[in-house]
Amino acid sequence: MAKPASDIVVSFQNVHKHFNNLHVINGVSLDIRKGEVVVVCGPSGSGKSTLIRTVNQLEPVQGGEIWVDGVNVADPKTDLNKVREEVGFVFQGFNLYPHLTVLENIILSPMKVKNQSREEAEKKAMELLERVGLAHKKDALPGQLSGGQQQRVALARSLAKRPKLLLLDEPLGALDKKLRQQTQFELVNTLEKVGVTCIMVTHDQEEAMTMANRVAI
Repeated sequence: MAKPASDIVVSFQNVHKHFNNLHVINGVSLDIRKGEVVVVCGPSGSGKSTLIRTVNQLEPVQGGEIWVDGVNVADPKTDLNKVREEVGFVFQGFNLYPHLTVLENIILSPMKVKNQSREEAEKKAMELLERVGLAHKKDALPGQLSGGQQQRVALARSLAKRPKLLLLDEPLGALDKKLRQQTQFELVNTLEKVGVTCIMVTHDQEEAMTMANRVAI
């Protein structure tokens, strides 16, 4: 297996993942180029979330290689903390800190991981909140927001550390149908404005077609 071309941000090369006797990922190969939004679509339990969790090695693999921005993350010698600094992750449950305000949730990672000053982190956070239409909610707690608003805060938090890659694991799964459809378009517009490379997981084929430059089944 070879190091991918420079315009490829993520390269899965014959990747295998087992949970005991269950072969969850069986020889997957897929390249994602810079600026693409690629949606991995399939039924529940097909290994979609596991696949994207291998990108930053939240799930280690048993075979193959995964290259992220020219680094093989499956190599035991790789410094995963450095890789994870460049990868944003939005979970289905959002995972916002309930005791912190919207603004505090967003500035935490840039200050801790990127060593930004509070002033610099707050300036970037407010730019992102403006972009997702939530600047007026900067002092609110997550519990005071709707599901769609929490999703946008989680997105802004992931973008705050300026990742080269964004992973979205069923990010709209917790929303009702009407809000989900509305938020699809908001999310597409935000990703286009930011221009970040993105891998998203969904079981919804219609959502996949709406969101993606390319769909992987």
